[in-house]
Amino acid sequence: MRLKSQLTAALIATIALAGAAAAQDRRVPNAAELRLSYAPVVQRVAPAVVNVYAAKTVQNRNPLFEDPIFRRFFGVPGGGGGGSQVQRSLGSGVMVDASGLIVTNYHVIEGADEMKVSLSDKREFEAMLVLKDQRTDLAILRIKDAREKFPFLEFSNSDALEVGDIVLAIGNPFGVGQTVTHGIVSALARTKVGITDYQFFIQTDAAINPGNSGGALVDLTGRLVGVNTAIFSRSGGSQGVGFAIPANMVSVVVTSAKGGSSAVKRPWLGAKLQAVTPEIADSMSLKRPAGALIASVFAGGPAAQAGLKAGDVIVSVDGQAVDDTNAFDYRFATKPLGGTAKLGALRAGRELAATIALQTAPETPREEITIRSRSPFSGAKIANLSPALADELQLQNVDDGVVILDVDNGSYASNLGFQRGDVIEAVNGEKIAKTRDLDRLTKTPNTSWRINILRRGQKISAVFNG
Repeated sequence: MRLKSQLTAALIATIALAGAAAAQDRRVPNAAELRLSYAPVVQRVAPAVVNVYAAKTVQNRNPLFEDPIFRRFFGVPGGGGGGSQVQRSLGSGVMVDASGLIVTNYHVIEGADEMKVSLSDKREFEAMLVLKDQRTDLAILRIKDAREKFPFLEFSNSDALEVGDIVLAIGNPFGVGQTVTHGIVSALARTKVGITDYQFFIQTDAAINPGNSGGALVDLTGRLVGVNTAIFSRSGGSQGVGFAIPANMVSVVVTSAKGGSSAVKRPWLGAKLQAVTPEIADSMSLKRPAGALIASVFAGGPAAQAGLKAGDVIVSVDGQAVDDTNAFDYRFATKPLGGTAKLGALRAGRELAATIALQTAPETPREEITIRSRSPFSGAKIANLSPALADELQLQNVDDGVVILDVDNGSYASNLGFQRGDVIEAVNGEKIAKTRDLDRLTKTPNTSWRINILRRGQKISAVFNG
């Protein structure tokens, strides 16, 4: 009984001491602790983040209005098309040069006739498009008639980011005005997102919403680590899963714009790659299904000159591991032109190293033409295919011929289902080798069109009458 009393007293004393300790921990924070804040970073960064306003005029056209017989009998004036409407989009952008150079998402300004940017101090400027790159969903704008030096952000090395690092997202969500949110890097090298050709995103739980597209993702030094581009959401709002294009990829696009190029120049491997599946890994006695398998090599290209062959598995670029084809594309595309890169590979179970030249793909005159004559291709922009264009469009096993670059909305070509990347092989039994071949054929009236195209590796044949 006495022992029980002693244990009870000890327990009461322990609880009392714990309560006293808790009481001591609970206190009013001092002034220095209350001033812990991200405000100094925001104050440095915010002036370099802009709102982007884009507008484009869309014609409400019906293909029937292009038919002279329809216009004659129904009284539609030549060129009539049911009027037009202005579509507007809103996004964000980041100043990356004191001259007024701005990076934003391509989808924010796609097809825009007019673009304006609004600074954090409420001033507005007209902007012009300098360069667009659909493969990365990035576009570079420049403030028109700039007469001052603008605040801008410096790039961070996004490859140095680690999961758990604190980041701030700045943009214009829902058009309410500049807004700052914070979070952490929740994942790196996300590849199964399906947004751009280069699948290698920074994932963050910093709140990102519609309107944040093109805005800045910065670290606590105020440097740009990424450009916010998309969210994963079932409701349309932020659910803690946002994606940003890494700064190292953004820097490649900005460098091309600063160099006066109208297109992004990237290194060319000169080989087609495919994923290493578990079945392929087993057949090749690989330890795990990782790396990028070379399916074919372009004769005389950089890969061939470096001694790489079909069947080799690329596992690293300059010492950085390559887990899949998306990782290789990112690592290789962010290498500067003019030098070399060392690729680590496996061949029949043996490790090998190949030094590859960082050079662009060969380009032939594109001779871009938009077909306007009455035919199934009316409204389609076409170009001569080359290794450079095939690489840009991510076409497999085809490096020449004629390819569709774009299709006007509401055109015959659009209504018939032609798409960007379609390779036109033959029309009415005649091979299409150059854009001038298709241009000539479509200027000859026909009541029937037999068309053969190649779409994503599949041959499609179709007959159109009228």
